[in-house]
Amino acid sequence: MPDLTLSAAQTLVATALQTARERDLKPLCVVVYDARGALKSLAAEDGTSLRRAEIARGKANGALALGLGSRAIAKRAEAQPEFVAAVSHLVGPDALVPVPGGVLIRDVEGRLLGAVGISGDTSDNDEICAVAGIEAAGFRAETGA
Repeated sequence: MPDLTLSAAQTLVATALQTARERDLKPLCVVVYDARGALKSLAAEDGTSLRRAEIARGKANGALALGLGSRAIAKRAEAQPEFVAAVSHLVGPDALVPVPGGVLIRDVEGRLLGAVGISGDTSDNDEICAVAGIEAAGFRAETGA
């Protein structure tokens, strides 16, 4: 079973950003963590607005912390706002952003390898770019849909 290597993380980032440019999206910030939460890669395009890295980190961290793609966390925030507020308080204000764009990375057997968080355009577009990057690196994306 493969691990999330630096090379795979760089492929993921490059493809996510390429997808954004092909779709003429706003500048993105992409963060990739391995399964233990260690930073593997971070890239911010020229023109990315302030604090996009923190938002991308929060999407990826939240996905790892709860074991759910951030789309599922967003649904849970609507259904159980007190729970998500409590978790946000426990893990810190920049460690859980409950909107789409935080996607778990799994290998073909389903083993958790890490998470990617993207911020810069709409949350749905951020998620599209994350999925494209994950799949280009040869892994499965879990958005929480």
